[in-house]
Amino acid sequence: MRIYDGSPRQDWEEVLRVVGQFADDEGLKELLFLERDGGFVLQGLRFMDGGASSDSMGALGKRTYDLSDERIAELMDAGHAKRGSGAQGNHREITAYYEMALRLIGWFLDSQRPHDVFFLEQEGSFVVRLFGTSGSHAGSHSLSEFTRDEMLAMIEDARQQQRP
Repeated sequence: MRIYDGSPRQDWEEVLRVVGQFADDEGLKELLFLERDGGFVLQGLRFMDGGASSDSMGALGKRTYDLSDERIAELMDAGHAKRGSGAQGNHREITAYYEMALRLIGWFLDSQRPHDVFFLEQEGSFVVRLFGTSGSHAGSHSLSEFTRDEMLAMIEDARQQQRP
């Protein structure tokens, strides 16, 4: 991942935090994430605009985003600028599931040091496929699963550790 170049803090945890924030902001669900040369592909489902009332929300449609390394860097800069500004609102934690969940997955990835990352999410549960993880045979894939209940417990644990 080129995002590591020249920066001590631009790691999987931070990258996936901003990807999660992007997914939350776009109103995505049922995510698919694929690392590629020069960036990532993010795909998810979202309700297409159908009008102002909640009854006319529209059909559920698939959205695909090509997130280049440069776009990720822009999202990271914007995310850093928001921190501590109060711009997130009082109820950010309710609407920021992907930001928090992907940050935790990023933390896990940093411990594994994979060469290639793919994951999908369904109803809050994640299946992560890694290639060439540390401690494994070269050229092998590994799979990890995080259920929705596990993710919620890890998010709550992380919140408890952040409180003074």
